[in-house]
Amino acid sequence: MRILCLSNGHGEDAIAVQVLEQIQVQNPDISLAALPIVGTGHAYQKLDIPIIGRTQQMPSGGFVYMDNRQLARDIKGGLLKLTWQQHKSIQRWAKQTDEPSLILAVGDIVPLIFALLSGTNYAFIGTAKSEYYLRDSDGQWLSKTSGLEKWFGSVYLPWERWLLSRKKCLAVYPRDRLTTDILQKYKIAAVDLGNPMMDGLEPSQLELEEEERTLTCVLLPGSRLPEALHNWRKILVATQQIRDKYQTVNFIAAIAPSLESTDFGETLNKFGWHTTNQIPDDLRFNDPEIKGFMQGQATLVISQNYYAETLNRADVAIAMAGTATEQFVGLGKPAFTIVGTGPQFTPAFAEAQTRLLGHSVILLQKPEAIAQKLDAILKNPDLLQSIAANGKQRMGETGAAQRIAVHLLNLFSKT
Repeated sequence: MRILCLSNGHGEDAIAVQVLEQIQVQNPDISLAALPIVGTGHAYQKLDIPIIGRTQQMPSGGFVYMDNRQLARDIKGGLLKLTWQQHKSIQRWAKQTDEPSLILAVGDIVPLIFALLSGTNYAFIGTAKSEYYLRDSDGQWLSKTSGLEKWFGSVYLPWERWLLSRKKCLAVYPRDRLTTDILQKYKIAAVDLGNPMMDGLEPSQLELEEEERTLTCVLLPGSRLPEALHNWRKILVATQQIRDKYQTVNFIAAIAPSLESTDFGETLNKFGWHTTNQIPDDLRFNDPEIKGFMQGQATLVISQNYYAETLNRADVAIAMAGTATEQFVGLGKPAFTIVGTGPQFTPAFAEAQTRLLGHSVILLQKPEAIAQKLDAILKNPDLLQSIAANGKQRMGETGAAQRIAVHLLNLFSKT
């Protein structure tokens, strides 16, 4: 028995690896392989999962659907040739043996098309789409939902639903219950087993008691340069507003390990932050590489190694990111986002994210507006409770990767 995983993005790779790792636990004899459609598949390499074809980092970083100019850059960078080569690699894998085979497509329509063209049985983990983009928590259309979107009937368009309803599509794992319910109405084998995006976020340290805590904000600028540094400057303007209002406050910058932290530190210096070794114990995370900064009574640390701890430690996020924002909201906490310039965190992306995550996300047009809005939220316990419930409803509970792995292997054994 063997499984080939196709994914199209850094976040999708990480989700795929969560599931594949659980498949290995359930059945170590399964032969696993992968082909990241976007990027180089670093997440797979860390798990020693072989990559069967050519990979290449495109100029857009995978965000071609947001801007036609990004698509043009990717085509100039060899996108069409890369796509054809990847298609041929998948075809070769599918024809290598008569052994039972399955393709696990993770992401959106791109790996789904590759899976269909392979002629092999396939399953799909839908990370990119949710009915919450079009509907509220009760399943009713949002006021912003267009007549055309209502006519289509689902966030999954008719041609996508056709791909999901093929006989060789054994299972579909949407990211939330609402999306599952809608897809099931179209006779699609959708199963609500949760969102693997929430797996692996359990902290390895005990949380301090609430009364011992200083107000703590996690800063999430994104994971791709140069956009992350542009976002970082806007986020620092917001931190200044919060520091001016609350004086004693902690900030944790969760910077992707693939980025150079020195660039972020230099920007901090320009904003008046000074390097310090006097880091509070609750912000150290036992991380020998953590970097500390102070300004007045405020402390800011840069951490690149303890992602789950940074999200769990914080009370609120200032975020200009995709997956990281969703994960923070899934922990039941409010996130402030600021309109950026892209290629990922464009105004359109930020607005769509507020529909996906509901009132757990507060979208700011300018970072200077944050202090007043944050104060209003912190003084409203009913709103905080509602935000907590909303985040868990939209993002689900932990353990989805294991549940999907068990379900998938049970299906696989019956083919």
